[in-house]
Amino acid sequence: MKALQKNFDEKRRSDFNGSNSPQWRGRFPYNEIISLLDVNRPFNLAESTSQDLTVGELLDLPGLENIRDVKLGYGKSAGTGALLEAIADACKVPVEQIITTQGTALGLFLLAFEVCRPGDEAVLVTPCFPPSRDSLLGAGVSVREIRLSFENGYRLNLDQIDANLSPKTKLVSMASPQNPSGIQTSRADIEKLLVLMEKKSPEALLFIDETYREATYGDDIVVDSFAGFASRIVTGASVSKALGAPGLRTGWLTVADPDLRSRLLIAKMNTVISGSVLDETLAAALLRNKDGVLASRSRLLAGALQELATWCEGEHQRIEWVRPGAGALCCLRLRSDAFDDAAVARFWNLLPDHDLQLASGTWFGESSRVFRLGFGYLPPARLGPALSALSLSLDAATP
Repeated sequence: MKALQKNFDEKRRSDFNGSNSPQWRGRFPYNEIISLLDVNRPFNLAESTSQDLTVGELLDLPGLENIRDVKLGYGKSAGTGALLEAIADACKVPVEQIITTQGTALGLFLLAFEVCRPGDEAVLVTPCFPPSRDSLLGAGVSVREIRLSFENGYRLNLDQIDANLSPKTKLVSMASPQNPSGIQTSRADIEKLLVLMEKKSPEALLFIDETYREATYGDDIVVDSFAGFASRIVTGASVSKALGAPGLRTGWLTVADPDLRSRLLIAKMNTVISGSVLDETLAAALLRNKDGVLASRSRLLAGALQELATWCEGEHQRIEWVRPGAGALCCLRLRSDAFDDAAVARFWNLLPDHDLQLASGTWFGESSRVFRLGFGYLPPARLGPALSALSLSLDAATP
């Protein structure tokens, strides 16, 4: 099985040699993160979700007693009424400000495609989830990246954003909590950012991806959504990460401007027509019962984070980490005084031999020394063995 997987990995690398390769001709840059959809090794520490819900767990939730009566016709482009109401309640905004999308990434693409025209610019905070960058590029937008640093704990750099804002800026895009680091941005920093945008980019919108907002740890308080915080803010989220239902492909945007929402509805109609009525019915029930679902998951995440913190302390001579504020993910880095460049390359090449899977920092705009580690996807009994396998990989990379 390992040999088959190694052959698969090598074929993928030969077929897709990066977005800068003459072999790649797509409008959207190629990113190796697509491998997560095809590969699932026994010690999968690459996934950023908590554990996947099953269909049985969903069907046991209240509100789905009549699921067999759902007619599989076209849905409304804005989304089914029950789902819109559930999202509005969760985000504390009127139903009229919600539009559903097939995941947050599609929402960002439609937003960029609609608000940006040739010559316009977007300011993007990185490292980021690859589609957050590539959907902008695929929409033909000129992107200015704000690269946050591991050394500064991936905290927002307002001075750097200010230096890149201009009248050409029509969109500023960021995530809170961030992917891959799990770092949250304070409301005070968002207020300061809005002031900067008003001065230098008065026509720009601020998009905030809140996909991990409700993935908290134990008794940690879930921060309020930025939806409704300011009229120029558009938020995006989904049931994929905190609630563990990425297979439903159900996300949403909150849009205060009625004209923009109407334009986005037309954009959605011309790309996907509407969402799946079955997916949206299931997602509505999930959101209506999210408190119970999130409570059990937050306990699991708290335990997993503590286990990871203990492992990081034991490996502090070889790795560094940025402790996350929310989400089932964080960033670790191979220490430069323990791993030269050759050892870093060996580390990545040896992972399949230990049944390990990690998300490379290069996927997100970081260096290959950095990797995203997902600590919520594996069952609790498998996280410890996975971290032990990771230690063995560190051993093997530095003989």
